[in-house]
Amino acid sequence: MRVARSLEEAAAFEPVAVTIGNFDGVHTGHHELLREVARAARENGLQPAVLTFDPHPASIVAPQRAARLLTTQAERCAILAREGIECVLVLPFTRDVAHWSPEQFVERVLVHALRARAVIVGDNFRFGHGQAGDVHVLARLGQIYGFETRVVTPVKARGRAVSSSEIRRAVESGKVALAARLLGRPYSVSGVVERGAGRGRTIGVPTINLGGFPARKLLPPDGVYAATVEWAGGRAGGMLNQGPKPTFGDLRRSVEVHLFGVDANLYGQWVKVEWVERLRDVMTFASPEKLVEQLQRDRADAAAALSRIGADPRHVSHT
Repeated sequence: MRVARSLEEAAAFEPVAVTIGNFDGVHTGHHELLREVARAARENGLQPAVLTFDPHPASIVAPQRAARLLTTQAERCAILAREGIECVLVLPFTRDVAHWSPEQFVERVLVHALRARAVIVGDNFRFGHGQAGDVHVLARLGQIYGFETRVVTPVKARGRAVSSSEIRRAVESGKVALAARLLGRPYSVSGVVERGAGRGRTIGVPTINLGGFPARKLLPPDGVYAATVEWAGGRAGGMLNQGPKPTFGDLRRSVEVHLFGVDANLYGQWVKVEWVERLRDVMTFASPEKLVEQLQRDRADAAAALSRIGADPRHVSHT
């Protein structure tokens, strides 16, 4: 997949069928847009493309309301590539861009930079300064500039349109299984394995400690979760502890995972962690022994949760 980070770079693309949006999460509600882009591209001999923004426009036009992100720019591009998108323009969103009129946006981005022949958007699409443009404005401009406009009806779950905001609320409340259903995959974060205090090994529950998370990445609330971890060469289930360790008087917030069936040295490796199911809150125990007793119950609960999604908690895959 080709990724452009300026209008000048995007001008090197072949003519495209493109959809426009933030695509935070690249969730099930986005998939129909992406399928329609692929369909328009096939029908017209175009490259399927996505136009997205960095930073998120809300961080420029309403920074006090800007939420943490479900996906980083790199995560979004990786998911879009798996969905068959061949070209992505990550348009730097600045105050100048925020003040472009709908006509300026269409002319500068869709026409001159991307040479769009088909533009696919949701029925609530708004663009241009003050959100002055909608699907009717886009269609009118398409007639002037020679591109087709296709409008896609939002995907619904339980009668409600799937949205990044709804998924964000699910993650924030620890409903990671619901978030997974709306995303079409488990909610995840990537980071590097760092050295921890080594307490887990002393009590018979060794863990990998994760760090290097992007500052704007949304994490679920602290607690214990069933999880899966993927690294270069393997994948395994486990139980994840997120937050402080009050039993040991350690109030620093951390993310650590006890992997089932794995005793490998993963220090320094980049791994992806997927939250599968929330098991309980962070608790303080009267002694390390009481903690170990609870961890054994957590292990059984995590294994059951992994089995429910069809993941063998004892299985370690190697690629």
